[in-house]
Amino acid sequence: MGIVQRHKVLAFYGVPGENDSVTYTRMSKFTSLTQNKNPIEYSRQYVDEPFTETDVVGYGPTIDYAFDKHTGNTVHEDIVAVTNGEKLGDEAVRTIVIIDISDTTVTGFKREYSVIPGTEGDNVNIYTYSGSFKARGEKVDVSSITTTDDYQTITFTEAD
Repeated sequence: MGIVQRHKVLAFYGVPGENDSVTYTRMSKFTSLTQNKNPIEYSRQYVDEPFTETDVVGYGPTIDYAFDKHTGNTVHEDIVAVTNGEKLGDEAVRTIVIIDISDTTVTGFKREYSVIPGTEGDNVNIYTYSGSFKARGEKVDVSSITTTDDYQTITFTEAD
């Protein structure tokens, strides 16, 4: 039993390729990848009780991102293409897979997200980008996660 180090929870971005192929590529050189659950609450007070009850009735997950732009990084290049191309609708939807490699059993999930650009170029020394990925579909557990290049890319199957 022990603490889970941040670098053991990895994110992989579905980089679109030719003929509708997708390569799940590690999201490297990001300075921030913060997951927000954004619960949707339903609150009410019943007339016979002196307090308010609150239930969670849904979630609106987001991942806030920031990166220093690196050349040759296909994930950065795709996010920049979405940002600078001002892509809309389905053209700005990507799948992200989050896996935990801290245990002998690698576990993970995937979800489709809309790429929501935020700022760019707000550093004097390095060209940076930031924004959010906002949930566009349900969370799907993944299994049989494999890699042949030390987790630079992965393949997986959707769990039953």
